[in-house]
Amino acid sequence: MVLFFSLLSLLALAACLGLVAMMARPDLRATAVRELGGYAIPVAVTVAAVSTLGSLYLSEVEGFVPCLLCWVQRGLMYPLVLLLAWVIARPNRMVQLLVLIMSIGGALTAAYHYGEQQGWWGGSEEFCSAAAPCTFVWVQQFGFMSIPFMAFTGFCLIALLVALHMSRPVRATSHV
Repeated sequence: MVLFFSLLSLLALAACLGLVAMMARPDLRATAVRELGGYAIPVAVTVAAVSTLGSLYLSEVEGFVPCLLCWVQRGLMYPLVLLLAWVIARPNRMVQLLVLIMSIGGALTAAYHYGEQQGWWGGSEEFCSAAAPCTFVWVQQFGFMSIPFMAFTGFCLIALLVALHMSRPVRATSHV
């Protein structure tokens, strides 16, 4: 299962790079918004649900003990499933903006956590415990893929999908 989640993370990374490349070019941006924007929220809720189930699998089935930074990421990811489902049921720009902010916060936390694991910087000693250190690497796939890296790709993809969806023109609703 760890390999499966790692492969999904590579797929999310490729999707992120593709979306960034498309959104950076004005000629492709309009096509991306028009053709992909309507699917963005259902895909984002799927990414959030798979990320949530994956983290639960890794801790509850594999027995990996989450550190404090993992809990922060979970606290930002788990509500995204419900918030994105809410956006599908009752489209709301403010909820989309909240999802965008939470996704960016989760991506930044995951990037910091990944840097901690890679030894790029220190500082988590103040808030991480010896029982569950933030620097411990439970997963090492492909020579670089760890759990925080997987979380980073999920958060980034959700943020990009929501931003893509929010780029669509707002349709006026008629009340009869």
